[in-house]
Parts: sequence; structure tokens; C-alpha cells
Amino acid sequence: MVRDKRRIDPVTGQVRVPPASEQSAGGGVHVDEATGRHAADTQASSAELDALRAQLDERTGDVQRISAEYSNYRRRVERDRQLVIAIAKAQVVSQLLAVVDDIERAEEHGDLSGVFKAVADKLVSTLRAQGLEPFGAIGDGFDPAVHEAVHHSTSPEVHTPTVTAVLRCGYRFGDRVLRPAMVAVTDASSDTVPSGDAGPSGDAGPSGDAEPVGDAEPFGSAEQLQDN
Repeated sequence: MVRDKRRIDPVTGQVRVPPASEQSAGGGVHVDEATGRHAADTQASSAELDALRAQLDERTGDVQRISAEYSNYRRRVERDRQLVIAIAKAQVVSQLLAVVDDIERAEEHGDLSGVFKAVADKLVSTLRAQGLEPFGAIGDGFDPAVHEAVHHSTSPEVHTPTVTAVLRCGYRFGDRVLRPAMVAVTDASSDTVPSGDAGPSGDAGPSGDAEPVGDAEPFGSAEQLQDN
């Protein structure tokens, strides 16, 4: 049923058909409107997509930063834990050094045998396995960082301060010095022949150096020094 009477021809009574140009114009308006809406929707979608990508990049950066901070935190905690363990071990081992000294003295005097020797050897080997290391020997160069000099003398047979007697060995635990070695030190005398020059008696070796001190103990044994 046609309600618009202007579209009815009064002569024939037929519905008038609009010209093709009007139909095309009307259709073009609808097409333009649809195209405009589609373009607007596309622009809005592109803007939303860009915003989502920016948020994703920001969240990804946050996750990476938090992950790196957590990894650093775990490394610090593990390092601190190992440091606490090392300090605790060093403290325990330090308390056992007196026992180790007693074991060494008993062994030197032949008082360590049987079951007691087995137990003592096991204790010492366990401490060594944990990182306990003795140091201090005759012929070592004197180092005030690890040696405690209780006696000094001079000799033309040495060119640098040299350990010539060990009264009590020192101990390290890892990179820590638990106890310095108690030693007697021989310093070079003022008339010591410089290295590389032969003395008047011709005692220099083939390389021009004086004969080494060796294991001589010009001050007597460690026990005699301790008695003095």
C-alpha cells in the first residue's frame, strides 16, 4: 500500500517510478554513510590496538624488570647465606685449634697411639676436608700478614727476612687466616753479599747466589725458644 499520493499518477492511477538518477543519488548517500562509518570504526579499532600494544609493552617491561630484580635478590641472599655459613664454620674450627695443637704435641712425643690416634687422625682429616690448612715452614719468606715474629736475628747467609724456626704453625680456613704462625726470623746482616756477586771466599754458587739457609735452626729448636 502506497501512502505517498505524490507517487501515484492521477491519470493512470499507477505508482510513479522515480528516475534512475534519483535512485542512484539515494543509493550513493547510503553507500557514503556506510563507508564513513566503516572508516571511523577502522580508525577507532586502530587506536585501540595501538593503546593495547603500548600497554602490553609496558607490562612486558615491568615483568622483565621484576624478574631481574628477583634474580639479583636471590643471588644476594645466596651469597649472604654462604658468607654466614663460612663465618660459622670458621668460628667452630677456631675453637678446635687448641685441640689440634694438643694432638700434634702428643704425636711428636709418641703419646698418641691406638684408638686415640685413629680418632685424632679422623678429626684432623675432617677439618682439612672442610678447608683447614696449616702454614708456616722453615725457609719461608717472612710475611707480617701471616707470621708473628717472636725472635729476630741477623745472618750473612740470607738476603731477605727468612723464617728459621716455627714455634707454632698458623692456620687458614678458606681465604681467612684463623691464626698467624709464630716464628723466629733471621734478617740479612749489613755486610751480606748482594745476590749475583761472588764473595771473597768464592762461596757463591754457579748462579752467583749464596748457599740457601736450608733447614738449619741457628736459634735452637722451637721448644728451646718457647722456654726462653
